[in-house]
Amino acid sequence: MIPGKNLKYSKDHEWVEVDGETAIVGVTNYAQVQLGDIVYVELPEIGMHADKDEAICAIESVKTAADVITPVSGEVLEVNEALEDNPELINEDPYAAWIMKIQMADIAEIESLLSEDEYADFCENEG
Repeated sequence: MIPGKNLKYSKDHEWVEVDGETAIVGVTNYAQVQLGDIVYVELPEIGMHADKDEAICAIESVKTAADVITPVSGEVLEVNEALEDNPELINEDPYAAWIMKIQMADIAEIESLLSEDEYADFCENEG
């Protein structure tokens, strides 16, 4: 987790940084540790609409594959194309290696996400 950043977290292990009406979305450190060495990131299409809690793309590691679940509804504005050639960036720094930026359809959805402390408690109880 990043001290000083005001991130929100989903129970599906995505983090969200809010920038106005844009949500910057990535996977948490907990998620990348569980996945292991990441070898491929299937990025969503720019312009596609996703509903909150919908699988929007996928991450593959040497041991498994996992869906990335969008923590907010909206339209994909941008994707982190660096992940296409360097998916291991998520392992190196999951909070710098964002996956997508979403124009939020309903900014109030952010309130349903977990704070840093709530997410830490959730992860402790999950294992």
